[in-house]
Amino acid sequence: MKQAKPIIPRELACRDVEDAVDYYLTEAGEQIALGFVESLEQAYRHIASQPASGSPRHAHELNLPGLRSWPLRHYPYLVFYVELPDRIDVWRVLHGQRDIPAWLYDDADDHGDLT
Repeated sequence: MKQAKPIIPRELACRDVEDAVDYYLTEAGEQIALGFVESLEQAYRHIASQPASGSPRHAHELNLPGLRSWPLRHYPYLVFYVELPDRIDVWRVLHGQRDIPAWLYDDADDHGDLT
């Protein structure tokens, strides 16, 4: 079995997670917020060990080769990431109902290309 790669979230991904946790704490309570964090940790473990299993759909739509997404279980969020030789670069953790192309283009403008 391949060695799992470290997950390295970008600043915007960390902010996305903080915003989601704050929302769930305020609107749904501590148990739901903790469930979100556990679901995110499960997604990160999966991505770290099987990065190629994420959907490339948004990569094709946005012309960002290598970009993949993986859904959180029981929560309407997607983790957007790129597999690099030494790590998994997590771009964003976005609610599935957001205008995903606009949010990712903003990130690409801020950070340049995916490498």
